[in-house]
Amino acid sequence: MTDAHDPAAWLLSKDERGNPSTRLDDHLPGDTAWSEGNLVRPLVHGATYFAELYERLQATRKGDLVFFTDWQGDFDERLTDDPDSEVGEVLARADERGVDVRGLVWRSHSAAMGFTSEQNRHLGERLQARGAEALLDMRVRSGGSHHQKMVMIRHLGEPERDIAYVGGIDLCHSRRDDADHGGDPQAMELASEYGPTPPWHDMQAAITGPAVYDVETVFRERWEDPTPLSRSPLRWAKDKLTGIDLDPDPMPEQQPPPPPVEGGTHAVQLLRTYPDLRLNRDYPFANGGERSVARGYTKALEKARRIIYVEDQYLWGKHVGKVFTDSLRQHADLRVVAVVPLHPDVEGAFSRTPQLVGRARAMREMADAAPGRVGIYGLENHAGTPVYVHAKTCVIDDAWTTIGSDNFNRRSWTHDSELSAVVIDRSQEVPNYALRHRLTLAAEHLDRAVTPETLLDVMADCVDPHGMFEAYADCAARLDAWHAGGREGSRPAGRLRQLAIPDPGPVARFLSLPMYLTLHDPDGRPRSLRRKDAF
Repeated sequence: MTDAHDPAAWLLSKDERGNPSTRLDDHLPGDTAWSEGNLVRPLVHGATYFAELYERLQATRKGDLVFFTDWQGDFDERLTDDPDSEVGEVLARADERGVDVRGLVWRSHSAAMGFTSEQNRHLGERLQARGAEALLDMRVRSGGSHHQKMVMIRHLGEPERDIAYVGGIDLCHSRRDDADHGGDPQAMELASEYGPTPPWHDMQAAITGPAVYDVETVFRERWEDPTPLSRSPLRWAKDKLTGIDLDPDPMPEQQPPPPPVEGGTHAVQLLRTYPDLRLNRDYPFANGGERSVARGYTKALEKARRIIYVEDQYLWGKHVGKVFTDSLRQHADLRVVAVVPLHPDVEGAFSRTPQLVGRARAMREMADAAPGRVGIYGLENHAGTPVYVHAKTCVIDDAWTTIGSDNFNRRSWTHDSELSAVVIDRSQEVPNYALRHRLTLAAEHLDRAVTPETLLDVMADCVDPHGMFEAYADCAARLDAWHAGGREGSRPAGRLRQLAIPDPGPVARFLSLPMYLTLHDPDGRPRSLRRKDAF
């Protein structure tokens, strides 16, 4: 077995996870902290994910289980073009026919601060009114959030049909976009650059096999936490007056893991972030927090030799920049390619400038460490409208691949709850899972039509990581030149735009840095780890 196919070489052991309080890995042998025999499919774009989720939820029957977590939820978000496919209705109808539907929806900060507390509460209340148990969960660190986005479906007596979805896509407005990136007709407002129906690039991992059991365990640990859903007496009083459910019902007994998938060659490890809650009220399943997202990325990035490919909503901060720069300095053949939003999602000095400061801190460190070996890009659709990149995925040396809810910033690595699924493909197939994922994403951004059968031929120049590095740079240069020339003539193929290091200016940096460090990118580690700058 080569190192590229060996899960033990890339993935965290139980001890390396650093969380003895969890039962997540208890059913696994020895120090193993991942499951074998799985099949994982990247579902790129919300429209792709939602269409499959609709079919799967519609197919559930009495005795099945549906568990979900959400950072943001809209009851009326359609999973397809069918008006009858509103996600709240689909979940409620499932519960009414005997499916055990349970959800943990982040309660959210106030709408006055730009958050979605009313939408999330509306989702919870309407599902509860229909019999489903969807609870508003505010068991977070001060200023933090539950950012995990998952749906798990288990079938009574048919475990081979069980499936779990893990990634960055919430069950809410703006997520149902497709490869054309015209945006979701049910749009949420973003910065003006993104227009009235913001184009949205995102993805979710569809997992079948024993790892479904692990996703279920993540949900169960949170559900069975005896801590009150909120410690605010005002929220408690409001909930009592409105009759909202505050008490999670006991869970049914957890069934054994689904059987390995025939031909399933994917080892899957779940990485998580939970903060140190302080004040003697830690999570019983993560005393002092869990930072396996940070630890898992750090271990994998230390092994990078040829390429680190990232698509991410945020790429912020010196902590994140350092894990890249350490590898870039040590390995002269290593390239970093990152696809991020062209513009932050909100406007205004109190939001946009701190985000640009965070981005500049990471980008500058990488550029200084490896001139000419770091390419950072944004996306636009064919109409020239920027595409908001909300995806959270990373491919390292076509061996280690993750899709999850976590971003490349300190908040996601220490402060909010996060969940990511890492895959190591044991097969000798070419392309393997990681290479196929990287080339599929590259084909979209370079405007190349591919099928599974033609992927290697059409993307031949990108199979070698350095070839893809050059292809992205050439594509962005042509499109940037076309824009600079007044958009004369035919628009060049591709969607990539080169991103320069932001420079808000010394005064703006000075004024916004405290806000960036405390509000936008806070630190959720215990003080002992902060002092050592460790995870």
